[in-house]
Amino acid sequence: MQVMKFGGSSVANAKNINKVIAIVKEALKKDKTVVVSSAISGCTDELIAIGKEALSQNENYTVRIDQLELRHISLIEELIPAEDYTSIKQECKELFNKLREICKGVFLLKELSNLSLDHIVSFGEILSTKIISAKLKSLNISHIWKDSRELVTTEPVNGKNIVIQDLTNWKIKEFFEQSNHKLYIMPGFIAMDEKGRTTTLGRGGSDYTASLIAVGAQARILEIWTDVCGMMTADPRVVPQAHPIRNISYKEALELSHFGAKVVYPPTIQPVVKQGIPIYVKNTFEPLDPGTLIERNPPEGHSKIKGISSSNKIALLSMEGSGMVGIPGYSSRLFDTLTKNNVNIILITQASSVHTMCIAIDEADADKAKKATDELFAYEISLGKVDPLRVEKGFSIISLVGDDMKNQSGASGKMFEALGREGINIRAIAQGSSEKNVSAVVQTEHVHEAIRAIHKEFFGGNCKRINLFIAGYGTVSKALVEIIREKKEYLARTLGKELVVCGLCNSKNYVINKNGIQLGDQQQMLAQLGSGESNVANEYIDALSELKLSDAIFVDCTANKGIASLYTDLFRNKISVVACNKIANSLNYDSYKELFSCALEEGVSYRYETTVCAAMPVLAMIRQIMNSGDKILKIEGIVSGTLNYLFSTYNAQKSFAQLVKEAKELGYTEPDPRLDLSGTDVLRKFIISAREAGEELESSQINFKGFVPDSVLAPQGATFADDQEYFYNALEAEEPVLKAAYENAASNGKKLRFMAILDKSGETPEYRIALTEVDSSHPFYSLEGSDNAMVITTEYYPQGVVIKGAGAGARQTASGLLNDILK
Repeated sequence: MQVMKFGGSSVANAKNINKVIAIVKEALKKDKTVVVSSAISGCTDELIAIGKEALSQNENYTVRIDQLELRHISLIEELIPAEDYTSIKQECKELFNKLREICKGVFLLKELSNLSLDHIVSFGEILSTKIISAKLKSLNISHIWKDSRELVTTEPVNGKNIVIQDLTNWKIKEFFEQSNHKLYIMPGFIAMDEKGRTTTLGRGGSDYTASLIAVGAQARILEIWTDVCGMMTADPRVVPQAHPIRNISYKEALELSHFGAKVVYPPTIQPVVKQGIPIYVKNTFEPLDPGTLIERNPPEGHSKIKGISSSNKIALLSMEGSGMVGIPGYSSRLFDTLTKNNVNIILITQASSVHTMCIAIDEADADKAKKATDELFAYEISLGKVDPLRVEKGFSIISLVGDDMKNQSGASGKMFEALGREGINIRAIAQGSSEKNVSAVVQTEHVHEAIRAIHKEFFGGNCKRINLFIAGYGTVSKALVEIIREKKEYLARTLGKELVVCGLCNSKNYVINKNGIQLGDQQQMLAQLGSGESNVANEYIDALSELKLSDAIFVDCTANKGIASLYTDLFRNKISVVACNKIANSLNYDSYKELFSCALEEGVSYRYETTVCAAMPVLAMIRQIMNSGDKILKIEGIVSGTLNYLFSTYNAQKSFAQLVKEAKELGYTEPDPRLDLSGTDVLRKFIISAREAGEELESSQINFKGFVPDSVLAPQGATFADDQEYFYNALEAEEPVLKAAYENAASNGKKLRFMAILDKSGETPEYRIALTEVDSSHPFYSLEGSDNAMVITTEYYPQGVVIKGAGAGARQTASGLLNDILK
């Protein structure tokens, strides 16, 4: 026999129940089968809320019952053919009428006892299993529905329903010995006391029912079907690289579950553990996945470290005092009073001097524990022998679980070293007496970071987390965020890189989350920024520096001089920089040198490939030539897509001013086209390229010749909107000069291009930026549209290396930034 338990998500809707039916049909080919099911997803919580609303005299409880009934009726109508669902719909309505009667009694009496609440919530599992049974009947699959209350008997102990094991085991054994059906459908979670009253089995109750059935029926295996592919090395929501644990021992599984893994709940599977019945944890939605097999003696793998789990909302109780030294009984008195107040102790550490003791408990019990303890030791506190109990909240326990941990050489050291590298303070440490875990207490705000660090140390050596802090949220950074979102899984799978955007800012606000901000669409990201912290004085830089995250990269997508001036501060905080901002590399040469010496001194990276020609590998090619021992003789570049578009389109048939106006309307220029026509952007790109080629160049050394007078470009009002009439008129006045230049070039079979040129072929280097004529033999002659190009002439390549392509564009620049990030 096999017992299969399905959780609430597995029976949440008609589609999921059909998956369950398909799984059960396959299982029946192998063996006699018992199916134990939870209520449909969310039903139990809703029933509890209904009971509490009835108690509080809120008549809305009747509306909630109606809504829950409608949900079940809709499920029936979607799942079962119309010719077969009359009977189950009637049964469903009768069950809800009974529920209404019980809740009406609660409402009238203003009393909700534990037994009444148990009766109310029991309807969830009865309804779900009745519906599953009706579906099987419509498919002509022979089975019986058995009320598990007739098999599982409980008794009240200290306010809890405790299963009477011997009686329950006898009832189950007796039932199956007298029944010869091949398939049984049973509700989980519910039971009955010796007086015939409905009770429930508490948290994990359906697992407990399945476990009891498996033991009583002497099943060969218990399968727990849920919405995950078994137990994982860590929570995949925290560690995307977490992988399934295929085989694990009972004790290891219980340790992982005790400290937060939600797949199985330790108390509920104890009966099968005791009997040595294997447990399979499988995924309803991926039934072919092997899942996790939990057994007494699993096969040994290459590593005895199995996984990492965590428990949140932990409070630390610290008891200390000189009066504790050498005096027996303090610990036992403390533990006894906590037990009497139903406070569960999760973890204990004690100093060797017996001067201090630290206990971890659930935060919800902290105030109760302090009150009881301070009352117990009131006399000792009054004498100053013991301090009042100190309570600290906001902690989490992280546990590294594996077999025979005490003999795992270096495991604890590696765990603590991993936390240390991330700057995470450990508040307390303990090793379980089972020798299956090593636990550390850290602040909850650091728990995800801590889990990732430990997982990387033991399981994820090939996948590296990169923490990104993006400055600016314009077209380029929007494209970068979109690419990261699209490529996240690919990068993790193929390159072993997990990109996590931990911060984002614009000129007004910033958002930071060391665990990663949610990457939504542009409107969602703007909404996050809108509700973020103020960034008026670059508070963003201070905030991200304070996090002290390892593998942190600041991505500058702005054109802001103030941010560029902070690169060295970022370097000194061990933060690398990737930039498309041209300002830092085009300031005076001393500032330029300081950038690189500071990055080198601090052991961080500074990458800026996209400062020239977006994602085109212009700077990379210059570096490669320099590193290879070759000598650069000449660099010629068209590095403004806007200006190349204008001069490759201009033919004197339409005025240059009119062409600029049209280009602006098409989005080919900056919002203020004077920025493009000034050539400032070309100047900066030329300085960066020349310095990359080894030139100690200052802007004053460049022979810069603009093609329109400064008077045309000079601001007249506060904005371009104020100036545009003046600007276009002034530019129109320059048409004769531009037309003459065009016609002169055309008459000689040449074209006009706005070029930046570094010429080292003579005795002294020549640096110039000007409107230049090129003939048909030159690579730039055929360069059209908004493309950029660069020709690098060297001793090894006297004909020149030509690089040509899109030198601008949000997507292109963002892809270049991503490439620099990955490098």
